[in-house]
Amino acid sequence: MHDALEAIFDAERSLRSAEVRLLADPGVRDVLRAAVDEALGMSDEAEAALRLERLADLCAQVTGPEMADTMIAILGSEIPSVRVAVGEALLDVAYDYYAEVARAIDRALDDGTNVRALEELPFLLAEVGEPGAAKQLRRFLAHADARVAAAAIEAATEVGLVDLNDALFELTDDERDVTLEDLDETMTLGELAQQALRELDR
Repeated sequence: MHDALEAIFDAERSLRSAEVRLLADPGVRDVLRAAVDEALGMSDEAEAALRLERLADLCAQVTGPEMADTMIAILGSEIPSVRVAVGEALLDVAYDYYAEVARAIDRALDDGTNVRALEELPFLLAEVGEPGAAKQLRRFLAHADARVAAAAIEAATEVGLVDLNDALFELTDDERDVTLEDLDETMTLGELAQQALRELDR
């Protein structure tokens, strides 16, 4: 067998063994939270991405409200690959433990400082499609940061949440500019709300 391939197999066995030991540690939540805080503060983007993507998977394997909060903290990373990894992990957790994730989202909204994460969370809510999602999306629509409100408008439109029409209507005169990254286009929040209402009406 090729030496490199044998080394990969050895590394995989070591990784699995180390993961079992870590997850069995009673203090695993504190360990993971500290590791996330350290990785989020790193200036080396490649190393930060490597750690945060792995930490997202580990956090998803540990139950409890602290881990949902920690995963939302990771979602605030400016590294796209990290946001994709933790978004997928958080979505898997939300399918099984929606109430736990929903409470963590409420805490993130109450705090209001992790704007990058708050821009991503409306899409997670829309994807899960739980009945309580509309109530939380109203909070995103009312958020003081236009980027967060814009994300909520896009998420609501994607899944056709017509019961948010009244909240969308309240934004139709909002003149704050927002940039839609996917389309590389800038419009006012009001224009985006008007566009959403037209699409939902169809």
